[in-house]
Amino acid sequence: QVRLVESGGGLVQAGGSLRLSCAAFGDTSCFSNMRWYRQPPGKERELVADITSGGSIVYAESVKGRFTVSRDNAKNTVYLQMNNLKPEDTAVYICYAPCYTTGDEYWGQGTQVTVSS
Repeated sequence: QVRLVESGGGLVQAGGSLRLSCAAFGDTSCFSNMRWYRQPPGKERELVADITSGGSIVYAESVKGRFTVSRDNAKNTVYLQMNNLKPEDTAVYICYAPCYTTGDEYWGQGTQVTVSS
């Protein structure tokens, strides 16, 4: 059974940094894209970053220049380095991966990031 497990969230002051990790367990051979989403309190879930197995990357405009997504295919892990954090980055950050052969979608449980002003 495939599982995605996030870690690395926490409380940080504005201007600080955090590094999130998402480890994938199980048969991940059908994963191509892996994504980070976030859901701020009382708001819709939004895409933060997308990275393919080949290393192509897309960022949300709001995080460009501050966040960096990377991926270690050998470890089945995707990372999100978040620098110069702002209070508006406060959200639950959730890892997501679709299986391109079955159409199944996998979500992690989420990790809370809180940025204080």
